[in-house]
Amino acid sequence: MNKHVIFSGRVQGVGFRFSARNEAINMGVHGWVRNLPDGTVELEAEGKKEIVDAYIKKLKSGLHSGILVDHVEEKEQPDSNAYKDFSIR
Repeated sequence: MNKHVIFSGRVQGVGFRFSARNEAINMGVHGWVRNLPDGTVELEAEGKKEIVDAYIKKLKSGLHSGILVDHVEEKEQPDSNAYKDFSIR
């Protein structure tokens, strides 16, 4: 499964990308994460459906008290099988 996700809220300047990368590595999710100029964070996650869904659910919770996710846009996409790890762009 591959999901493209945009996170809004207090998600830049609070360690969201690093936390997302660390959690992806821990859970075996591949893909990437990056900040966007409008203050949101864009992410693409790929892996087994149940794992990707659990990963996105964890990210929605904020992962730590400095992060506040107030809106999430998710779109399921065809698997790319292009990722061997998880990177910060």
